[in-house]
Amino acid sequence: MPTRQAETRRYLVPFTTATTQQLFTDCLVIGAGIAGLRAALEAAQDRTVTLVCKGTFSDSNTWNAQGGIASVLAAADSFDAHIADTMKTGGGIADKAIVERVVKEGPALIRQLADWGTVFDRVDGEIDVTLEGGHSHARVAHSHGDSTGRGIAETLISRVRQTQAINIIENFFTIDLLTNDDGECIGAIGMRPSGSLQIIWAGATILATGGAGRLYRETTNPECATADGLAMAWRAGAMLRDMEFMQFHPTTLYIAGASRALVTETLRGEGAILRDSRREPFMREYDPAGELAPRDVVSRAILDRMLKTGTTHVYLDIRHFDKQHFQRRFPLISELCESFDIDVSKDLIPVRPSAHYMIGGVKTDVDAATNIPRLFAAGEVASTGLHGANRLGSNSLLEGLVFGKIAGQSAVSLINDTVRPQYCRMQVPIPPSDRSRLDAEDVRNSLRALMWRNVGITRNETPLTEAAEIITFWQRYVMDQVFTSSFGWECQNMLTIAGLMAHAANERKESRGVHYRQDHPDRDDKNFTRHIELKRE
Repeated sequence: MPTRQAETRRYLVPFTTATTQQLFTDCLVIGAGIAGLRAALEAAQDRTVTLVCKGTFSDSNTWNAQGGIASVLAAADSFDAHIADTMKTGGGIADKAIVERVVKEGPALIRQLADWGTVFDRVDGEIDVTLEGGHSHARVAHSHGDSTGRGIAETLISRVRQTQAINIIENFFTIDLLTNDDGECIGAIGMRPSGSLQIIWAGATILATGGAGRLYRETTNPECATADGLAMAWRAGAMLRDMEFMQFHPTTLYIAGASRALVTETLRGEGAILRDSRREPFMREYDPAGELAPRDVVSRAILDRMLKTGTTHVYLDIRHFDKQHFQRRFPLISELCESFDIDVSKDLIPVRPSAHYMIGGVKTDVDAATNIPRLFAAGEVASTGLHGANRLGSNSLLEGLVFGKIAGQSAVSLINDTVRPQYCRMQVPIPPSDRSRLDAEDVRNSLRALMWRNVGITRNETPLTEAAEIITFWQRYVMDQVFTSSFGWECQNMLTIAGLMAHAANERKESRGVHYRQDHPDRDDKNFTRHIELKRE
């Protein structure tokens, strides 16, 4: 399917293998969230692994994940119920075979995490589970209250550091995937902390670079979530799927001038009430499930209420909570509120939606393989088919855990069963651009505002078309430039993926899951019970 992208180079930087530092590994893992860490551990059982991440181990969406990890751990729950909830939330396009596999493999891997040292909150010795919106049973496990992602990450990081077969390189910015004449992925090129370029040759490469939340002005994501993996996969010829589906989290703390901080939906699961500027509860007007409605419903309801009341936010009311229990159960949120002088026993918490989770991504199969031979993907960068058009809360850490293991297994099987690819001499010249150069910082800020305004929670054809045209204009003056730092490469990656997201959102002329078109408000099963797939020509 053609897009209106400006011409994109295959590689962002010029290089030659003759003069570039080189490293050899059996398996290269790019990214150190739950998917990348779990993949590295799995692959390292049989092969040497090089694990790279653009920041430190704490710079990931996993590390910042508050909510929890969903799995069937309680006797009253069942695989069938979890599968049904995931399929229902997925809006008719989730892959049932994938859903079944992830749901059924989850409990054993969570118990393995506990055996490895993850401290899950427990009641009477059993892992405690709570209820979240969209779930029919309590099945969301937590670690240290609202620090689940960090609790899991610390366990995996510790195990990775103790694994001799894993070579760790932090602060390594991966610029591009390398492919040979046969179209196989044979590694990657990136910039080391020293500022020099390095090529890493690999028998198999696993992409686990996370999402794209920083494409939006309002986001819960850390600064590293700039769509790098999606863009480098696109340039290498990977199939991208479901790029129109960005999930917005309904409740992030809204303090003018402060960065957005997620306020976990577990609060609503445990009884928090959303109120508008008149202090009136409003969710029952939008969905019978009220505060427990799926995230896309809650996000649109909040946005609609903000428009109707002419305000910048709504409020979350937990004044009826026991304050000491709240401090124990949600220590991060409690500390956050206190830092802004919000007394939760007396005051309401100001919240509004923000971009949170990229549902679309690099298309993979049941073995985490992409359409590019020797390239696998797992976690938020991948489109596995688990989420369909909408992600069920706390299924993301579960997906990263399960598909991280699958990707590691698949990579090892490939390396064991095939002849190592021939690494080739490469010389990539890039002629200097004769176009004026736009300021990358200006473009990034303007892009994030444009995406929030035109490709946000609610969408229309005219703003989507306008967004695509503006992004294409910026691309003409940025994509042919040669940058020498991560800030510029991130800008190029953000422009690439933002254009694809605007294009896909315009193509899907219906409303489904997190994708809501005001000009096409109904779900169109006749024409759109399918995925929108994009591939670079």
